[in-house]
Amino acid sequence: MPPQTPAAPTRGWRLEARDVSLPEVHASIEIPREAGFLRKFFAFAGPGYLVAVGYMDPGNWATDLAGGARYGYALLSVIMLSNLMAILLQALAARLGIASGRDLAQACRDSYSRPATIALWLLCEIAIAACDLAEVIGAAIALHLLFGLPLIWGVCLTALDVLIVLYLQHHGFRYVEALVVALILLIAGSFAVEIWLARPALPEVAAGFLPRSGILRDQEMLYIAIGILGATVMPHNLYLHSSIVQTRKYGDSESGRGEAIRFASIDSAVALMFALFINAAILVMAAATFHGTGHQDVADIGDAYQLLSPLMGTTLASVLFAVALLFAGQNATLTGTLAGQIVMEGFINLRIRPWLRRLVTRLIAIIPAVIVVILYGERGTGPLLILSQVILSLQLPFAVFPLVAFTGDPHKMGRFVNPPWVKALAWSVAVIIGGLNLWLLYLTVAGFF
Repeated sequence: MPPQTPAAPTRGWRLEARDVSLPEVHASIEIPREAGFLRKFFAFAGPGYLVAVGYMDPGNWATDLAGGARYGYALLSVIMLSNLMAILLQALAARLGIASGRDLAQACRDSYSRPATIALWLLCEIAIAACDLAEVIGAAIALHLLFGLPLIWGVCLTALDVLIVLYLQHHGFRYVEALVVALILLIAGSFAVEIWLARPALPEVAAGFLPRSGILRDQEMLYIAIGILGATVMPHNLYLHSSIVQTRKYGDSESGRGEAIRFASIDSAVALMFALFINAAILVMAAATFHGTGHQDVADIGDAYQLLSPLMGTTLASVLFAVALLFAGQNATLTGTLAGQIVMEGFINLRIRPWLRRLVTRLIAIIPAVIVVILYGERGTGPLLILSQVILSLQLPFAVFPLVAFTGDPHKMGRFVNPPWVKALAWSVAVIIGGLNLWLLYLTVAGFF
């Protein structure tokens, strides 16, 4: 495909020939020009849900289960604040992609030196591998719980699900989005039933959404909280969102791009509310079922599955839990492999066959998962899931700071630059995320001495 000239202001970008993001689906979905609000809303709806699935993957399950079982409803405030941060940052990612015609990886390549770009690419690949690791382990655990399939075979079997992405994308990007939305609805329905069975104390649930300073003073609680942050605000989703919003054919006019930014922001905000419900539901279920009942140490997905039926009094609880886990793992696979393709093409302009790129990403995740399963069995998967989310959180500032800087630069964004109040809020979020990660590193290092 021939290079695309940026439609947006280019004074602040390095000018060079470049390809569009995800060329096989770029501008492939028509937007009705004279339609009303609802028709346009549904035409733009979709990318936000692909982003949202990354916020409810098996890594979230591990951190949410651990947080609810150990600390009751206290960490609901972390889930809520993380989700609000995610809504803001994803809106900025969509704004960057639509206004500049660049995804976040391409924007970094067009703004930074070659060594800095390579470093950011490697960090992003580590984050994607960590996320993919959580998806691989989660899907393998679900297959083991539902069908008795050995974990090692379940881990290897997940390498084949890249074929699902390729098949659906070949038939049109809308098919990918439709599958993702269907699976999200099934996951949400499963946890609605789980909450009804758990019967949590609603006043305590409401109190859990109030932030408390004790989280910062307790190293173990902070570790789980940072894991929740890493699992909720996912760095590779910022790269993904800035690319897939460009699948809509909104045109090059300022009015067309302004409308696209508005609808893309609504789409992601609505979709991320589903993620908030599901993450909060997992933690609430764990708090109501395990906390204060002698099972506070439950952080392992397999243990949670085994205990749900006897504690709730019905086998339906465990079955729904495992089915939702399988759906979550498969759903996150669809977006993780797309993100891998986007960052490789965007950062280093290396294009290889999509099936090969996605298979490489999956193999990078499978290798450590296989090693852990062989050495430690099912017991080693829980800590590995939580560790993968902390790795994601530690990488997050390297995606957030460039995103906030780009969208706040009038030379790069023109009339679509962030207004002053958004700049202030975005930089505050970036500093909070960076500060929390430095605090976690300090506590971790201090713990060794």
